[in-house]
Parts: sequence; C-alpha cells; structure tokens
Amino acid sequence: MGTGLWILIVIVALVAGVAIGFFGARKYMESYLKSNPPISEDQLSAMMQQMGQKPSQKKLRQMMNTMKNRG
Repeated sequence: MGTGLWILIVIVALVAGVAIGFFGARKYMESYLKSNPPISEDQLSAMMQQMGQKPSQKKLRQMMNTMKNRG
C-alpha cells in the first residue's frame, strides 16, 4: 500500500472517531441531565426563601418548567 492511502485511512479514522465521540458524549450528557437535573424544587424553594420571597407551589412549578424549556 502506498503512503498516500495510509494517510487517507488515518484521516478518515480520526474524523470518524471525533464525530462518534462528540455525538456519544452529547447523548450521554443529555440523558444524565434529564435524570439528574442541576436544580430541584427544594433547592429553588430554599433560594427564594433566602431572597425573602415566600414561594408558592404554583410559582415553583412555573419556574421549574421555565428552566426545563430553556435547557
């Protein structure tokens, strides 16, 4: 085999590896964040209480839905 063919095979393998790694990592992170959200209703309630607000259940759910739709 010629040197040019080896270089082509290496470049194709490298591009394929990067693409597979990127999409695999992306899928893993999406599923991880779906099962482990970065903030929970309890944490949000505690934050609101620290800011001097009295959070209602309706307000908490509205804020959680807003954060889920943004991400």
